[in-house]
Amino acid sequence: MLPLLRCVPRSLGAASGLRTAIPAQPLRHLLQPAPRPCLRPFGLLSVRAGSARRSGLLQPPVPCACGCGALHTEGDKAFVEFLTDEIKEEKKIQKHKSLPKMSGDWELEVNGTEAKLLRKVAGEKITVTFNINNSIPPTFDGEEEPSQGQKAEEQEPERTSTPNFVVEVTKTDGKKTLVLDCHYPEDEIGHEDEAESDIFSIKEVSFQATGDSEWRDTNYTLNTDSLDWALYDHLMDFLADRGVDNTFADELVELSTALEHQEYITFLEDLKSFVKNQ
Repeated sequence: MLPLLRCVPRSLGAASGLRTAIPAQPLRHLLQPAPRPCLRPFGLLSVRAGSARRSGLLQPPVPCACGCGALHTEGDKAFVEFLTDEIKEEKKIQKHKSLPKMSGDWELEVNGTEAKLLRKVAGEKITVTFNINNSIPPTFDGEEEPSQGQKAEEQEPERTSTPNFVVEVTKTDGKKTLVLDCHYPEDEIGHEDEAESDIFSIKEVSFQATGDSEWRDTNYTLNTDSLDWALYDHLMDFLADRGVDNTFADELVELSTALEHQEYITFLEDLKSFVKNQ
């Protein structure tokens, strides 16, 4: 399992019985992660491209002499060379050539950057959906200069994907689906606590009509920031009984990280082909 996630204390919420009115975000936006700064270092570029900028890059572009009618500049050529090296390096450090499997008989469906895990247990259908876009959390250690004899890529910290994910629980022939919006709290990652803890948190809970493709904003949404701790604990136990526990959350990070890296390499390959006009 990935060592990236430390224990996150289970939310204590507000004092028992006390609740405040906090406006909830529309559920249709749950899978849209909050904007994060660009963290993927095109890092090898800063090491490999230390030479001075070529003077020819700023000259007016001219059509390619090969007669294809496309635009091929010296800058494009340098860009393609860089992308070729970058793709080679990313494939070299790629941990999973194929997506890792989840334990617990989860079926995986992938559609681009969105993944869906499905499982049926005793008359219930459990669906977990997440999107790997903008799912790599920021690091706060700052950049360090490579030490003598050590390559920058060896010193670069491992990038891990911690996406928001939505759990939907549907009863057989049920008209309502229980929807729980979950996330990995960034401000708690790396904090240790001796008490029983979880590496993910429930952010919002609501009911939606079973079979509806669009979630309705008019349905009541419970925000756990103002929730009694006992009720929150029961919700976490409810998820754990259906296979969504710390083990699941840890494996989801590994799956998401592998999918994000796979999509990143595909993006670089597409970008290379685009610049070469292939």
